[in-house]
Amino acid sequence: MYRKVILDNGVRLVTEQIPTLKSVTVGMWVNAGSRDESPAQAGYSHFIEHMFFKGTATRSATDISREIDALGGEMNAFTTRETTTFYVKVLDQHLPKALDLLSDLFHHSRFGPKEITKEKQVVLEEIRMVQDDPEDLVQELHTGLVMGRHPLSRPILGQTETIARLRRQDLLDYIDTHYRPQEMVLAVAGNFDRRRLERTMARTFGARRASVRAESCKRWPADVCSGVRVQQKPLEQVHLCVGLKGIPAGHKDRYAAYVLNSVLGGSVSSRLFQEVREKRGLAYSIYSFLSGYSDGGTVTIYAGTRAREVERVLDLIRREVRQMAKRGIKREELTRTKEQMKGSLMLSLESSHSRMNKLAKDELITGAHTTLEEMLSDIDAVTEQQVARVARELFAPGTMAITGLGPLSSRQMTAVKAMQ
Repeated sequence: MYRKVILDNGVRLVTEQIPTLKSVTVGMWVNAGSRDESPAQAGYSHFIEHMFFKGTATRSATDISREIDALGGEMNAFTTRETTTFYVKVLDQHLPKALDLLSDLFHHSRFGPKEITKEKQVVLEEIRMVQDDPEDLVQELHTGLVMGRHPLSRPILGQTETIARLRRQDLLDYIDTHYRPQEMVLAVAGNFDRRRLERTMARTFGARRASVRAESCKRWPADVCSGVRVQQKPLEQVHLCVGLKGIPAGHKDRYAAYVLNSVLGGSVSSRLFQEVREKRGLAYSIYSFLSGYSDGGTVTIYAGTRAREVERVLDLIRREVRQMAKRGIKREELTRTKEQMKGSLMLSLESSHSRMNKLAKDELITGAHTTLEEMLSDIDAVTEQQVARVARELFAPGTMAITGLGPLSSRQMTAVKAMQ
């Protein structure tokens, strides 16, 4: 059973009771991510996420780790371009202890100077790790290409320079500015006593007030850019990203876009996987995915291949994209993909953690809860004509962006640049 309550200070509490489960997951979502940082603050959202686990007034970082381990639970956090999330998953009988721990981290983290200095090195190693992973790196370079100078183009981890020079007060000022109660969502899914939970949440999270410096997130849509970016690097493969315009999260055509992506490269039965890997053996890894933001989105195709096959792989990708823009998809592809999507959706929502994620995203994106039955009905309602229209809109000629990373010769670099 779903319920939404707005606490006295404006924090939204969305819950879903699932009595058949023995677990419960609590998520604290802040509607602020890397796109809300200024260039000088690049990486602050992610760094703050790290610092919440580095000790409070009454618990050390070691105490926090041991306490959650003693409960047999999981506590973690993640940062995206639009949100920062802290969550804890435990057995239902341990919910009071988990809420006490989460509340302590959120309200009483110390942000100790020594811990900040140490964590800078950890985050800098994380940035270096991305630089050493070509699949991650090419996608980061590609985001920079398609988003241009927009804040969405910047890496979530930030830049070495901004992390190295950040100070404790910078982080506290950022929290005061962006962590407004009205921009926070508490999402709880699993087995719990609703009245007891609401009383606890009102006491622990409902009392926080906005700082005098707090302000609303100032966001504006990004123009998705076409173009080519090629970077040489001594690798065994060339890593490629091909990008096109997508749609915002929550858009009325989102299920048609999901179908389009799945047929293109979102599954092992997709056209690109079958054409590039299965029929021709040109790549081990090739796939496509959607990135949806509050005010826009992208479609990205990734492939890793031998240097001598780069032009051939790009030509096959371009051919499939043009084919879908011109002819849409076949009826049997639509039928198969809709059944696949419904099955994946139902399986993905079998845990309290996934239900918690869905509750929060629904609230942040649309402000309303969507039931599983409504989602299944929306998938069933997708038609060939709708998919064809979305394909024409997203896969328009001349809108493709290409990013290449690896051992490319000068001739290949010229050829890739000419393929856009």
